[in-house]
Amino acid sequence: MNKAIYIATIEENCGKTIISLGLMRTLLGRTARVGYFRPIIEDYEEGKKDTHIEMVISHFDLDINYEDAYAITKSKLIKKKNKGKLGEVVDLIIEKYKKLEERFDFVLVEGTSFSGEGTVIELDMNVLIAKNLGIPTIIVGSGEGKTLEELVDNLNLAYNSFKVKEVEVLAVIANKVQPENLDLVTSGLQKSLPNSILVNSIPLISSLHNPTIQEIVEVLDAKILFGHEYLNNQSGSYSIGAMQLCNYLLHLKENGLIITPGDRADIILGALQANESANYPSVSGIVLTGNIIPEESILKLIEGLSTVVPIITVEGGTYHIANKIGNIKSKIYAGNLQKIETSINTFDKYVDLDALTNKFNAFEAEGMTPKMFQYNLVKRAKEHRKHIVLPEGNDDRIIIAAARLQAMDVVDISIIGNQKQIESKVVELGLEFDFSKIAIINPKDSEHYDDYVNTYYELRKAKNVTLGMAKDLLEDVSYFGTMMVYKGHADGMVSGAAHTTQHTILPALQFIKTKPNSSVVSSIFFMCLEDRVSIFGDCAINPNPTAEQLAEIAISSADSSTAFGIEPKIAMLSYSSGSSGKGDEVDKVRAATEIVRKKRPDLKIEGPIQYDAAVDMEVGQSKMPNSEVAGQASVLIFPDLNTGNNTYKAVQRETGALAIGPMLQGLNKPVNDLSRGCTIDDIINTVVITAIQAQGL
Repeated sequence: MNKAIYIATIEENCGKTIISLGLMRTLLGRTARVGYFRPIIEDYEEGKKDTHIEMVISHFDLDINYEDAYAITKSKLIKKKNKGKLGEVVDLIIEKYKKLEERFDFVLVEGTSFSGEGTVIELDMNVLIAKNLGIPTIIVGSGEGKTLEELVDNLNLAYNSFKVKEVEVLAVIANKVQPENLDLVTSGLQKSLPNSILVNSIPLISSLHNPTIQEIVEVLDAKILFGHEYLNNQSGSYSIGAMQLCNYLLHLKENGLIITPGDRADIILGALQANESANYPSVSGIVLTGNIIPEESILKLIEGLSTVVPIITVEGGTYHIANKIGNIKSKIYAGNLQKIETSINTFDKYVDLDALTNKFNAFEAEGMTPKMFQYNLVKRAKEHRKHIVLPEGNDDRIIIAAARLQAMDVVDISIIGNQKQIESKVVELGLEFDFSKIAIINPKDSEHYDDYVNTYYELRKAKNVTLGMAKDLLEDVSYFGTMMVYKGHADGMVSGAAHTTQHTILPALQFIKTKPNSSVVSSIFFMCLEDRVSIFGDCAINPNPTAEQLAEIAISSADSSTAFGIEPKIAMLSYSSGSSGKGDEVDKVRAATEIVRKKRPDLKIEGPIQYDAAVDMEVGQSKMPNSEVAGQASVLIFPDLNTGNNTYKAVQRETGALAIGPMLQGLNKPVNDLSRGCTIDDIINTVVITAIQAQGL
């Protein structure tokens, strides 16, 4: 079984970061522990670190120290080589790699970047490292600026360099190919390479190619005057503001970067006004040249604007600065989630993941780790795409989550809110947001509003609801979003970032209602612990369920567990294990356990059982030695809301576990509730599980 893969490029700026990010995400979904290693890195300034390593470790939350993720810098490598001590470098690389190999199920090894000094030796060095580590290779080349013949020849040369040293090449990937040439490049490579080699082509993605304002600041050593919070804005193009404003406005392009002398107040203010105007494209940033700071009156005017893009000032003339910006090779760094997610989504779309991972000689880790679970959630959601409505469009977290979900390309989304306000927020937050792919709905302006009002009135008139009451309620975002789900105009709803649980769930209880075999709506949390995913229920809805309700919660939770790929082993929790305990509460749990056994003899269940006996193998076997559940429970059912809610929060805070949920069970269609303290990641995870719930209907 292969324990690693080596990613090698054939030249500078091949875009191997797309491959690294995409492959890392794929690996984390298929095995428990994945390591990351760069044998040779570029030199970095004193007190700083390699930004690429930091980005991979932080984004995927890898359990690796920075110093363990690389072996040597390029300048030290060259000095060693010049002194005839290359063998020492190889020994160091092997030593550091082996330490990672011992700790992890799989290690992704990333080769050099072909930049700076020493590029002439890099291909040979990559071959030498892969050979000595004994791991197979993926070769990545760039089609940018090359003919088909040149690209094929370059990749064949690299392939032969590895094969002559008996390094197994699993795949060859042509990156940065013009979209219209993808099939041509793939077929050309397939004809020239052995049939055993997997060949894929990835198009040039302009949003990954364009530098952010942050990168421009670093390259130009610029001073930031305004817009620190929007430095991740990407410059789609740049233009020089040297003509009169009335003429210059005609040259603005979407996400354009404006380069102009610092004393051109007309261009500066005109560009900021155009950015706010619906009649002109948005502006990504403004570069002021000549080291000229606008006059105090102009600065004061800018400070008072509601929306300000990054404005930076630099030394140097306008045309000199424009040339420097044009030569910037954009990188992907930890803070730019939009580029990271675009990279991962691009990799998923254009690389045959199953064929590639099959070539790794099928490795599987036991159990369901958090990274596997999250990877599989996204993968499943993508397989059968669903439409989710987010009714709280006035919340920044919802808008940011929607932008990231769009970049992930995992679900279709509608947002309930005011179009102009959301557009303004998107600009203010510096987001990439394709409004043509996300519907923004204002309830009263919707073509479905009258139909929704009449539908609600007919459903609830027996409850003394009048038509006027129905009109008022359907202006409420929760009622409108729930009606979208009821009418089939959305597959599910996620709300609660700005509303109470009752506000979110009440409309669903009124007209979506419970499933035919369900009498109670309950909830579960997916608790992503360090080495496993457990299901906790009910921690959000039912204060004090009866034995019958507790049994139904357990059955629903077991079915949810199965639906999400976790084998259900149910622990009915109490303060007592087995038959020793006495009292109403333990008797309730005991009765609920028996109800489950009668209704669902196929389920593995134990109860009453204490928490430690349920999750700790040693304790479980000592207290209940013949149990199929003790010590290995995956579904933990709490006797009441007080116990469940406090326990999940205690586990989350004390262990650092990720709690995904609550996910509601028992409704005819999926409606899920967020906490008002939810994070953007909470929203994204809940949207994804809602989409998967909708697939099962």
